[in-house]
Amino acid sequence: MKGAMQPRPFMVPGPGGPMPPPQQQFGLVETRPPLAAVLRPRFNIPGLHPSAAAAAAASGAGKIASTYDLVEPMRFLYVNVVKARDLPVSATGAIDPFVQVKLGNFTGTTSVKAAAHSPSWQQVFAFSASHLQAHLLEVLVRAKDLGGDDFVGRVAFDLAEVPVRVPPDSPLAPQWYRLEGRRGEKLPHGEIMLSVWLGTQADEAFPDAWHSDAHAAAGPAAVASTRAKVYFSPRLVYLRVAALGAQDLIPHDTSRPMSACVKLQLAGQVRRTRPGAPPGAPNPIWNEEFMFVVSEPFDEPIVITVEDRVAPGRDEMLGRIVLPLQAAMPRHDHFGKPVEPRWYNLMRPSDDPDKKEMKFASKIQIRMSLDFGYHVLDESTYYSSDLQPSSKPARKPSIGMLELGVLGARNLIPMKPKDGRTTDAYCVAKYGPKWVRTRTILDTLNPQWNEQYTWEVFDPCTVITVVVFDNGQIGSKNGAGPDQRIGKVRIRLSTLETDRVYTHFYPLLVLHPSGLKKTGELHLAVRFTCTAWVNMMALYGRPLLPKMHYTQPIPVMQLDYLRHQAMQIVAARLSRAEPPLRREVVEYMLDVDSHMFSLRRSKANFYRITSLFYGFLAMLKWYEGIRSWRNPITTMLVHMLFLILICYPELILPTFFLYMFMIGLWNYRYRPRHPSHMDTKLSHAEMTHPDELDEEFDTFPTSRPADIVRMRYDRLRSVGGRVQTVVGDLATQGERAHALLSWRDPRATAIFIFLSLVVAIVLYVTPFQVLMVITMLYLLRHPRFRSRMPSVPFNFYRRLPAKSDMLL
Repeated sequence: MKGAMQPRPFMVPGPGGPMPPPQQQFGLVETRPPLAAVLRPRFNIPGLHPSAAAAAAASGAGKIASTYDLVEPMRFLYVNVVKARDLPVSATGAIDPFVQVKLGNFTGTTSVKAAAHSPSWQQVFAFSASHLQAHLLEVLVRAKDLGGDDFVGRVAFDLAEVPVRVPPDSPLAPQWYRLEGRRGEKLPHGEIMLSVWLGTQADEAFPDAWHSDAHAAAGPAAVASTRAKVYFSPRLVYLRVAALGAQDLIPHDTSRPMSACVKLQLAGQVRRTRPGAPPGAPNPIWNEEFMFVVSEPFDEPIVITVEDRVAPGRDEMLGRIVLPLQAAMPRHDHFGKPVEPRWYNLMRPSDDPDKKEMKFASKIQIRMSLDFGYHVLDESTYYSSDLQPSSKPARKPSIGMLELGVLGARNLIPMKPKDGRTTDAYCVAKYGPKWVRTRTILDTLNPQWNEQYTWEVFDPCTVITVVVFDNGQIGSKNGAGPDQRIGKVRIRLSTLETDRVYTHFYPLLVLHPSGLKKTGELHLAVRFTCTAWVNMMALYGRPLLPKMHYTQPIPVMQLDYLRHQAMQIVAARLSRAEPPLRREVVEYMLDVDSHMFSLRRSKANFYRITSLFYGFLAMLKWYEGIRSWRNPITTMLVHMLFLILICYPELILPTFFLYMFMIGLWNYRYRPRHPSHMDTKLSHAEMTHPDELDEEFDTFPTSRPADIVRMRYDRLRSVGGRVQTVVGDLATQGERAHALLSWRDPRATAIFIFLSLVVAIVLYVTPFQVLMVITMLYLLRHPRFRSRMPSVPFNFYRRLPAKSDMLL
């Protein structure tokens, strides 16, 4: 079986050995990696003396602390360059020193300190143990612009003598080292403070360290974008503003009636009222309420402007006021005292803003409140990761802990083939307000992160989202481009068993205009630990959202607008972090375009609805088999069971719920053993027509040619015609039921009410059990006593009139 075309099995670096080959289908692949909680990996580092390795294993360095047990240990050589002192001077004065850390082919460089006799760097370098190519570590102090030789001094370390640090040990104390010359002689001037140790990714210096994997990144900004970071979304609150009315408005032109309206603007959020009533009055009344999304520290004021509509598209300002958000009354629940409206003076364009007192001013009545009792939705409620209210005192206690180990990925597709690179991949995970970003592994299709993160869990009915991106700031010849999406994984916590570690390869799927593509597989380890079982079980009987969502509900259309504004605020805030979590990353994580029309999603939702009726159709099929006597023994048993229930009606409800209990126990054998993942068949993503995908990825408004838009419009009309027919049939059936007593067909109504009287008398004089037995025997009679023609009640109902003949 040897040959050039023989496929090679996929290999995962580390003690885990070979992994199973990737599957072609879009399913999960369960794995059993050598996690630190199960196995104790060998502490095998090139260049480390065997005695030092034995001492490291004996001291427990071969395993990560218990809080970091969902990932495989990765060994790093850390070098902490703190500062230097007593450096020599040049002929022109103090030198411009910097430090180079060299280990084999890897070199790390600090920043240059201009004219510094005792510079301070405070920079940590991390060299992966799998990349160690030498037994000697060199730390060189150099000076910029010294001419031919910029060498100042050096310090060398033998890797066999480097100590091992295992968290939670305290950080290693840095020491002063005398600089040496090229031949190892001690120099008369110059010392450098360093600390060198061997550790793992659990070290607190790991996130901010300069990694040897990032040596190819050009520029400080590119290097900063490769580091692992933790971000937090700002606390969002709904601002409720009601424009009630105004007094003594003075128009610019008194010869025409005034059409006054109010414009409310908060940063990029703009809302307008309708013209006040009565029209043309100087004291208009609006009584309109709007909601905005604001974020801490509430430093953006709200600008309220009263405008007069003088012509279409042209408004004249009648007055203006700028209110800080501190003027709004905070509301933490709906039981507090009501918010009182207040009158504010409007500043006219001709007024002097420095003048404190005005003899006359127009006034506007405003009611404002900061509603902390709501949860500001920035995600879809179907897969939200946070359901807590903005008010901290109203939040529920924690019920457990979610731990996520991002192990690695395999078989990623090259994202930068034109730049001569493969993929610079990193992961972003979001749960609640906490976002985490792994470090970027450069130029590889099989990255290994082995980073672990933890979240507090307040509700089990939430979803964690993990997405893999390609870092656009690395290796692009045309400058920094956008971070390209590689794939997304969602995991619902309520589908996980507690205290169980799930380790799987999740398929990374991306839908392009050309079709569905599998871009690789993401290796994750997930564990949900419950610390309050009683509270968790009680949550299943409580409302999903805070109370104010039900006592003072927000309209659906307004909620969609507020969700879009909340996503914009979160994206703007996280893009200002360092390194920034870029806007395209945040928008893809929050599904900013999930509300856009998609024929593919419409089909998927339609088939989701039809699948709900499969159980009902199966019951009808079983009933048809019983009444047609296909299996006489089963039909007789059903007759006997039905007679027992009729004779003892008190057994009906216990039998029903016992049946539910037995079905649940039977289905326990077939319960899902793996977490849910993106289902391509459910999403109708595998066999979607290319034009439907092109329509789904089209911009809004459309940017396609007129003939394509016309074709899509005709297709939408065809689909709408089918929906119209189905809705019309449902309306017809309902109108026929309404026509039974409406006397629209007097003969049919007369027949129905006469039969109703007869049935009432029969039911009164006949025992209920007898009627049920007769009905059952009639419905389950043998086929030879049954006609193929429709029944009399069915024929009567079909003849009832509907309003379809009244439509134009």
